[in-house]
Amino acid sequence: MKKVIIGMSGGVDSSVAALLLLKQGYEVEGLFMRNWDSSLNNDILGNPNIANSNICPQEQDYNDSVEVCKKLGIKLHRVDFIKEYWDYVFTYFLDELKKGRTPNPDIMCNKYIKFDYFVKKAYELGADYIATGHYAKLENGFLKKAYDSNKDQTYFLSQLSKEQLKNVLFPLGDIDKTEVRKLALENNLITAKKKDSTGICFIGERNFKQFLSNYLPAQKGKIVDIETNKVVGEHIGLMYYTIGQRRGLNIGGNSDKLFVVGKNLEKNILYVSFGDNEYLYSDSCLVDTINFNCDLSPTKACAKFRYRQEDIPVEIEYLEDGNLLIKYNHIKSVTPGQACVIYDKDICIGGGIIKEVRKNNKKLWYLL
Repeated sequence: MKKVIIGMSGGVDSSVAALLLLKQGYEVEGLFMRNWDSSLNNDILGNPNIANSNICPQEQDYNDSVEVCKKLGIKLHRVDFIKEYWDYVFTYFLDELKKGRTPNPDIMCNKYIKFDYFVKKAYELGADYIATGHYAKLENGFLKKAYDSNKDQTYFLSQLSKEQLKNVLFPLGDIDKTEVRKLALENNLITAKKKDSTGICFIGERNFKQFLSNYLPAQKGKIVDIETNKVVGEHIGLMYYTIGQRRGLNIGGNSDKLFVVGKNLEKNILYVSFGDNEYLYSDSCLVDTINFNCDLSPTKACAKFRYRQEDIPVEIEYLEDGNLLIKYNHIKSVTPGQACVIYDKDICIGGGIIKEVRKNNKKLWYLL
């Protein structure tokens, strides 16, 4: 009997994934990863203000994982990757924000924690395979979109290598979320009605601005109408805004019609425009941190520039420095720091991180 170590998160998805693996005849054991500890991160920063903050309810998630594993009759292991998460995910998150970009820490968590350190620990425990509750498929060596297109998570798996995808099982690849909830209820799993986690784990339900202020001091600056060059308000720190954002500008008047269209890090200026206008659109982007998980290298494909975006037809130019120039037709709010994920039909072949955004072969001056 083949042994599978599955990542247990304390949510309904990993709970049902473990259930399905048991039904498929595998020997299953769970492994819970503890990736965040506010007291340890307080020691790293020397910041007394966050020593006792309850940022992420991981203990409740662990307790739920314990109950699920008891119900399923499987062993549950626990491992701390707190330092590794800090070094490879949270530090990246902070560095990107300092550059004025919009990072995606979930992608780096998958690359460096869940499909690296977790896998090594799983093999120490005698695993033949590792499994997670991601909505994705692996078929004939290709990473493919999940049956449930609304929950498909291949976007977040795009930085995984071909080697990292070996001996991986995604039990939820062929079912939808409704069926997952149904199976959890039918099998009396404690997580059956548990709310899906949203946002970034280390922030949890906390206010993003309050959390981030513990790590990066906010520097207020001017909000400028990009068309008139007039100051229309004051921002609370460039890190808190992303391209295309409408809410949270808090400048009164017609603020509900304003869009964030750019940042100037050197001058600490946030640029906005009234209405859905040309400042939000581009026709190409330069992508670095390239990763491909298969041998496909199309020149025409589709791409997503943010999670749950519809597939966008693109042309791909492979540059001599290893980066990619992705060309497309008039797309809104392509944002530096976010992932550009490339698809050949339903196959996710990989992607990279958006370095700069261009229009008419020129870098947009108002974007970092």
